[in-house]
Amino acid sequence: MVDLLNNAQARERICELCRLFWQLGWASGTGGGISLRIGDTIYMAPSGVEKERLQPADIFELDRHGRIKKAAPGQRLTACAPLFQAAYDHRDAGAVLHSHSLDVVLASMLVPPGEPLRLTRLEMMKGLEGVGYFDVHEIPVIENTALEHELKDRVEQAIIDYPKSNAVIVRNHGIYVWGRDAGHAKAQAECLDYLCRAVVRMHAAGIDHLKYDRSAPDAADQDTACAA
Repeated sequence: MVDLLNNAQARERICELCRLFWQLGWASGTGGGISLRIGDTIYMAPSGVEKERLQPADIFELDRHGRIKKAAPGQRLTACAPLFQAAYDHRDAGAVLHSHSLDVVLASMLVPPGEPLRLTRLEMMKGLEGVGYFDVHEIPVIENTALEHELKDRVEQAIIDYPKSNAVIVRNHGIYVWGRDAGHAKAQAECLDYLCRAVVRMHAAGIDHLKYDRSAPDAADQDTACAA
């Protein structure tokens, strides 16, 4: 079910998510960002503010193409704006979230350059849009840049190249996650954070999760066993 919010509710929802992200350590030091779309209006948290103290009046309103309709007095539009816009343009997203999750950052450092983060046989994969437990799900990992807005072309290309992924990881930086609405995007972000934490902990324990538990029956075997 898609969130049906009015203007005031959309602004409050962004503030609520920013506070949650700050509590989780995903938006400390004014980092991270939240954006959502209601119809043809896009709402975005401003840049360089303490996310836990954000107020509804601080939120920007943009049109469907990313042009500012209503600026927040005394605030700057987030540098994430063109990156959020890439997901709105190419995936018709209803919300886009930017997290500085430490577990995502650590997981990104385990991925060889030019390769995606690959996940398989982890239960929380089932919380991702269109992904099953036995899938090998790939999330693009792109290289960071000195300034956030300079990531636009890399994020956009990753979105195009990995149509089954609802996220783009930026190495040593964080992650951009989107969904059909704010609640769905939040769930995707939480599942991906858990999965990255699992990958990091398995690596620390000397376990290669892509090769782990290969002795277990695959999906086809399980289907056959259930039918027998």
